[in-house]
Amino acid sequence: MKRTPMNTRQVAKGDRAFFGISSAASFFTLALVFLVLIFLSFRSWTTFAEQGIKFVTGSTWDNTTNPGTFQILPMIVGTVLISMVGLAIAVPASVSVAYFIEYMAPPRISKIATSLIDLLAALPSVVIGLWGMMVLVPQASEWSGLLTQHLGFIPFFRNTSGNTLGSPFMAGWTVAIMIIPIITSVSREVMSRVDKELISASTALGGTNFSTMRRVVIPTAKSGILGGILLGLGRALGETVAIFFVLNLIFDTNWYHILEPRGGSIPSLIVAKFGETTPSELSALMAAGVVLFIVTLIVNMIATSIVQRSEKRMAS
Repeated sequence: MKRTPMNTRQVAKGDRAFFGISSAASFFTLALVFLVLIFLSFRSWTTFAEQGIKFVTGSTWDNTTNPGTFQILPMIVGTVLISMVGLAIAVPASVSVAYFIEYMAPPRISKIATSLIDLLAALPSVVIGLWGMMVLVPQASEWSGLLTQHLGFIPFFRNTSGNTLGSPFMAGWTVAIMIIPIITSVSREVMSRVDKELISASTALGGTNFSTMRRVVIPTAKSGILGGILLGLGRALGETVAIFFVLNLIFDTNWYHILEPRGGSIPSLIVAKFGETTPSELSALMAAGVVLFIVTLIVNMIATSIVQRSEKRMAS
């Protein structure tokens, strides 16, 4: 009885210490993000002052003049296009794998599959990029030819260049391999919180696995799944090395021709140009980094908000 107050005080001190350390770590993380943004903005201010709004609306990159002309619209469009292709491939696969792991696979298979998904998420992007260049690109080149041959009447799948390499289609496949683990992990976690009685009721009424997933699980967990998709989108927007290996960097705005080898992305532009820059071009690359930083930050903030809202809704 005499030791209880002392233990209570010790627990209270431990809680306060943990709260202080956690708060300091959180503020340090936020400060680090803002410091990175301030650094990039300071180093890129010259470009923003000289180019103005044309930096994000123009399509010319020329460092031979003084001052140079640096505009990144093709890279912005290419970044979004590649990310959309990657999502179109990754989302159906990720949701299906998450449903299989959570509701269809035996416990042992489920554990193994979860471990493999986590292992895939830990692979460095340079490894996936090399794999994409050596293994995926030859196969995806055949797929591109088939799509052009059979669906070329659709502008989206039209390729008049005669070249099937280095297209947003191949970069999208590479990105999809990288974001499938992220979307799968989040989707599986959200699906695990769906009321099991709803699943049992659907099965008792004669529902198949597909109909149960489509009519019960996905509508119930859609907010969390959307959050996982947006987290994957944030990763896709910022991917650098893997895309650099499989994508042609051409300053030609490619709005929707995913099979033609033209366009690019902001991260691949930075990687390609950084080693041979002039001072003015370095400032332009920093400015491109600011644009990518802001877009990715906004996407991740939206994703975090959606996931947190979904967790509160599922808990209630």
